[in-house]
Order: sequence, then structure tokens, then C-alpha cells
Amino acid sequence: MKAYMYIQQCSDGQYYTGSTKDLERRLEEHQLGMGANFTHKLLPLKLIYVEEFERVEDAFFREKQVQGWSRKKKEAQISRKIGVLHELARCKNKTSSEFWRRHNHPSTSLRDRNSEYCM
Repeated sequence: MKAYMYIQQCSDGQYYTGSTKDLERRLEEHQLGMGANFTHKLLPLKLIYVEEFERVEDAFFREKQVQGWSRKKKEAQISRKIGVLHELARCKNKTSSEFWRRHNHPSTSLRDRNSEYCM
């Protein structure tokens, strides 16, 4: 059975991410105000992105993954700008291995390490 993860744009510009086994029925429910509490007060909605899956569990997992993304990351996915999406997905905080590799490298001066750390 097919399943879908979808993104709709609300009337105020916000994005709503959902998943379903019956995309047409679910979109109709949203437009009638019977969808999620989030969308019923933000009508009309516009479908802007869909992914198809073989299993409902995969669509639901993808929904939860995308829901946690920033607006910029969702927009990169919607526009299929995979390079931008990958860059936005890179960890840039102090816990990343790249951060520690750069800041603990012997050729990096203490001043350079501290200036980047404090930014």
C-alpha cells in the first residue's frame, strides 16, 4: 500500500507537514477544516511537496523527520536544492567532530581557536 509525506503551505505562509495513506482524501479534509488543529484556522492550504513511500511507517518516519527541520531546510527540500539541504544539515555547533578537529589541530593558534569558539 502506498503512503505519502506531504508539505502544505498555509494561508499565512507557514508550512504544515503530514503523512497519510490516502493523499486526496487527506488534502480534502484539510481544506474542509477537518484536518489538523494547526491547519483548520489557516485555510486555504496549498500542496507544495509530496514524497511517496511503499510503507506507512516510512512516510510517518519521514513526516517526523521533516517536522523537526528549520524553515530554510524545508524550503531547500521543496525546491529540490539538495546541495543547500546538505549544507543546512551539517552540524556546526561545538559538539561536532569537525569543530573539534579544527580547533584542536596543532597548527591552529589559541587566538584563532578562541575567536571562532566565541562567535
